[in-house]
Amino acid sequence: MTSDNTILDIETASISFGGVRALIDINFSLAPGSITGLIGPNGAGKTTLFNLVTGIIPPDSGRILFMGQPIGKKPVHELVRMGIARTFQNVELFSSMSVLENVQVGMHTRTSCGIFGSALRTPGIVREENRSLEKAAQLLEFVGLGEHAKRRSADLPLGWQRLLELARAMASEPQLLLLDEPAAGLNTNETDMLGDLIESIRGRGVTVLLVEHDMALTMKLCDRIIVLDRGRLIADGPPRSVQDDEAVMAAYLGKPRNDAKT
Repeated sequence: MTSDNTILDIETASISFGGVRALIDINFSLAPGSITGLIGPNGAGKTTLFNLVTGIIPPDSGRILFMGQPIGKKPVHELVRMGIARTFQNVELFSSMSVLENVQVGMHTRTSCGIFGSALRTPGIVREENRSLEKAAQLLEFVGLGEHAKRRSADLPLGWQRLLELARAMASEPQLLLLDEPAAGLNTNETDMLGDLIESIRGRGVTVLLVEHDMALTMKLCDRIIVLDRGRLIADGPPRSVQDDEAVMAAYLGKPRNDAKT
């Protein structure tokens, strides 16, 4: 059920692949300005859920609503224009482009330049390009890569590539940002900086849904944790209560639940 107090609503969403039920009747909503962790063992359905929300695949049943509008069958570019952006578990950058150019690519849904405008170099197009360069440079400063703007993105260390992907996602001016394991490959100091960066993103009014295997970061950063196991939602609540939940411990550690049948 949608309300004025939610930005994303997932209502009994399910999807199967070749007879395997990847997600089963998933229900939850996200409040604007929140940071929510989505956790679960490998194969739990986390990336599949991200793919549903970002339009890569549609659900077999159920509904997904963004700011009250059904989005289950909208293409990716329309969802980006509406205000949904994501990063990927495996970094997806344009390796031959510069760091700055990669961020500019993220602005394609916010610019009006077409083929003819680019060819004619009208004053309006020149102004738009200058604004694009300025904004891209500001986002690189925001994530700590300002001095590397002219480097080829493929030459960056993996941790910095993740920060670049984050800057590119922010370039689309999202209202909802989905982060898929952003701390993978980062050292302890970089992970701490990432946590501060995500808080700063929230400070810009962006709602964050986070998949992350670094539990210390997740528990520290998130207001709320949602847990998936084998395609089902098994826990949803504040970090401390989820951490102590028997179903969650069983999913992660294989511990028997008190109510398990023998």
